[in-house]
Amino acid sequence: MIYDIQRASVWKRISAFLLDVILLSILAVGVAFLLSSVTGYDKRLDAHSAKIEELQKKYGIDLTVSATEYNALSEEQKALYDQAIEEFNSDPEMISNYNLVVNLSLVIVTGSILISFLILEFFIPLFAFKNGRTVGKKVFGIALIRSNGVKINGPVLFIRTVLGKYAIETMISAYIIIMFIFGKADFIMIILLFLIPAVNVILLLATHNHTPIHDLLSGTVAVDFASQMIFDTEEDLIAYKQKVHSEMVENDRERG
Repeated sequence: MIYDIQRASVWKRISAFLLDVILLSILAVGVAFLLSSVTGYDKRLDAHSAKIEELQKKYGIDLTVSATEYNALSEEQKALYDQAIEEFNSDPEMISNYNLVVNLSLVIVTGSILISFLILEFFIPLFAFKNGRTVGKKVFGIALIRSNGVKINGPVLFIRTVLGKYAIETMISAYIIIMFIFGKADFIMIILLFLIPAVNVILLLATHNHTPIHDLLSGTVAVDFASQMIFDTEEDLIAYKQKVHSEMVENDRERG
């Protein structure tokens, strides 16, 4: 075993990442389906869609147009569109249902992704496979350690998973996409949607340790599990360094 940080190759990390994303997506879809059934989301969404279709048939205008497409409409078409929206907004029941659909969309998406992250990126790496190894990392021989060579603990992995991967790298983008679907995203949100993944790619390729946002926040490093020496505590690390130093001094004396 070698003490120096044995960083896992970028390609191994990418492969492990892709496998984990596939598994996380499958689990998140399953959890989202369960949450939608429990909350009655589909029924409320169908009611909203039915009202929109009813208004579109009544006024002969598409109510799902973007702002750019709306500006390209004729004055007559704009008037019909505005009348349809006004009728929709004048119905308190439909407004309440629409707001509930938006809120449930956020709850279902955030909840399903959070549960999936906690299972696959926190509990399994911490208690089942140990050493921060997800399914993908285990398959490709990767482990997580703190940057000083000490093995990760619960708080460190929680910061990496929930704050880094979930909140910053995933949910900001997911929130923006949901707002975009419901026509509530602004220009700044669109910029953020592309900026966060771009920053992560730059950090992964340009930094010395190939460190994305979640590893920067938690102070962790992805290493080759087969060759990396992992210390249980900082005290063990210090003791090992002292032992190595003593052995070096002894060897120097013998040679001298």
